[in-house]
Amino acid sequence: MLGGVCLNVGCIPSKALLHAAKVIEDAADMSSAGIVFAPPAIDRAKLRAWKNRVVTKLTNGLAVLAKQRKVDVLRGEAKFLGKHTLELQSADGVRRVDFKQCIIAAGSEAVRLPGFPDDPRIIDSSGALELPEDCQRLLVIGGGILGLEMACVYDALGVAVTVVELADGLMPGTDRDLVRPLQKRIEKRYARIMVNSRVAKLEAHADGLRATFEGPDVPGPQDFDRVLVAVGRSANGNAIDAAAAGVGVDKRGIIAVDKQMRTNVPHIFAIGDIAGAPMLAHKATHEGKVAAEVAAGQKSSFDARSIPSVAYTDPEIAWVGVTETEAKARGIEFSKGMFPWSASGRSLAINRDEGFTKLLFDKQTHRIIGGGIVGTNAGELMAEIGLAIEMGADAADIGLTVHAHPTLAETVAFAAEAVEGTLTDLYIPKR
Repeated sequence: MLGGVCLNVGCIPSKALLHAAKVIEDAADMSSAGIVFAPPAIDRAKLRAWKNRVVTKLTNGLAVLAKQRKVDVLRGEAKFLGKHTLELQSADGVRRVDFKQCIIAAGSEAVRLPGFPDDPRIIDSSGALELPEDCQRLLVIGGGILGLEMACVYDALGVAVTVVELADGLMPGTDRDLVRPLQKRIEKRYARIMVNSRVAKLEAHADGLRATFEGPDVPGPQDFDRVLVAVGRSANGNAIDAAAAGVGVDKRGIIAVDKQMRTNVPHIFAIGDIAGAPMLAHKATHEGKVAAEVAAGQKSSFDARSIPSVAYTDPEIAWVGVTETEAKARGIEFSKGMFPWSASGRSLAINRDEGFTKLLFDKQTHRIIGGGIVGTNAGELMAEIGLAIEMGADAADIGLTVHAHPTLAETVAFAAEAVEGTLTDLYIPKR
């Protein structure tokens, strides 16, 4: 499957659907400005076909690239037989594949919860992308990034969405201040959001799936048309019998690698989800380049200072480098600059002022160590902060960089100026 999880059943199709959801929401939001559209007529079959065309265009492009680079693509399920041998099972039968070097990029699969009935209406993220026609009531088990992204899609399509999360807040591990604007928005829209809660029992009935909840202030049993299980992903290290090649694999299916992406077997490399967190496509791409370069005899290593993370919810949430929560836990002394989007001309002009931009700087070196943004196109804006971290920029470097006006990108400069004490777009009393 050229393109892996991200292209085929992950990042790309979900972002296509999230774009469709954004169009619906943007049209509805303009009613406050005096432009009222009729309720959208949603043809899920056409929407699904459009999403599939996006994926097909990219996968076909990868096939062309492979052909241009004279890459032989073998399709099937592979397992290791030894340190230099694979067994490939395909529609054409079983064959042996010998290799001198190998890069494992076998990805991950959705975690399944035990004790649930075997019912096709219980779906994972791949199933959710198919937009079943009869889904008007959706339960999302897991309030992390993946679950909330799909919740945003279904909410925009008019589905009554309920989210249940075992932790004490949505997007566990993410700075609470970044999550707050999103939670405030979706609490008004979703049927119910439950934290510190779990599904104690799930029963299959002809007219729906009945969920019984445990937790504070949970309702009685509720019926749903579909239940999306989005509680994380498990690496496929054990599924491919990597241990048969002498490769070390832990019980979670993760393969340990060094900075050259080598496993404990020097001629075998591992990249992407199977090499451990964060399970992000852009991290996997950079790891793949390093592994290929090292395999070709070049001196290369994976030494990124930071890897950005983005939740493509509405509003988007993005962060890179050291988070505020992490800095406090590690005892890092930092200065923080924040700029609320309610003071941004651009955010007001697009009628989305609920966000903010914050930057963290090391108090000793004054260099930027992290940043977080919540708001429209936060993922796009995060690139500048990531580059600033890689370049070792300080607040003055960022603030003195001329940003176009009016843009959301200005908020990055304004947050830096807030630390420098040179911000003129917002009055911040001196302490």
